[in-house]
Amino acid sequence: MTSAETTWKLTAHAPKRTVQAALLAHDLVDDWDHELVIAGHEVAEDKPDDWVLEGWFPRKPGKAEKAALAGLFEGVSEAGAPKITVEELPPQDWVTLSQHNVEPISAGRFHIHTPEHPADPDAIDFIIPASQAFGTGQHRTTAGCLEMLDAMKASGVIARNVADIGTGTGLLGFAALALWPRAKVTLTDIDPVCVPVVEENAATNAVPMGPRAGETVMIVAEGMDDPLIQVRGPYDLLIANILAGPLVELAPAFAKAVTPGGSLLLAGLLAGDQEAAVRRAMLRAGFRMAARLQRGDWAILWLRRRRDWARLR
Repeated sequence: MTSAETTWKLTAHAPKRTVQAALLAHDLVDDWDHELVIAGHEVAEDKPDDWVLEGWFPRKPGKAEKAALAGLFEGVSEAGAPKITVEELPPQDWVTLSQHNVEPISAGRFHIHTPEHPADPDAIDFIIPASQAFGTGQHRTTAGCLEMLDAMKASGVIARNVADIGTGTGLLGFAALALWPRAKVTLTDIDPVCVPVVEENAATNAVPMGPRAGETVMIVAEGMDDPLIQVRGPYDLLIANILAGPLVELAPAFAKAVTPGGSLLLAGLLAGDQEAAVRRAMLRAGFRMAARLQRGDWAILWLRRRRDWARLR
């Protein structure tokens, strides 16, 4: 889709938790049509529980596109899928407009912005365009991870070998490399669409890519079951901003991949039942809590692998 084409927008209004659940459901759809770009946000600051899920498509959406959007609400809303409206937008540079709507954020010592916004010379600055990949810094889990990484560095954590599982745009791995410039950083994601996104973002931000210390490597892999992920381990800092269900399933694999005393940074889980389930799984796998942040409804957890776990079992 070129930037000056006519675009069609699909809109569905629903409560905050319903839209957030639909966005999480979108992350689990393996065959999603990436021409249908979606985003969710609150309608207005004075109406924090009123949210909207929007989708943009380069052609007039048919039954398949409407069904795909409606399907995200299956099982997450007792009232069923909300009404989906469709409107044609006039020809305009919709990509640039969407970038302008993404305001810069500050998280710890980091400043994240799209190309249309100026850099902050006093911060660790990253340019991350709005894209198909998750992890622009706008979502509270990503921003919370940036805050926690900054806190970890300030507390004296030393990271020489880092993995960012489910990297999306590469932002969290880039941030870790900025804090620990001599670290070896492994970026992974299940979605191949993230490869060119990460490569472009690395070039834009002058992040070196390669297998050595001070460089990043991008791997397409599901979870931790990949020979290159295993060969490049073990890791003294592992980041996973994904979903609560996969985090629980991956707990034993994380324990094998993180060095004794090493750090595990987790996000993508809602405070409450999801957080409790993840914490139980990590405790069973030999991790202990080090610190916690909550941003909105989302919990960000820093855990350490117990040095004495093998002896205690």
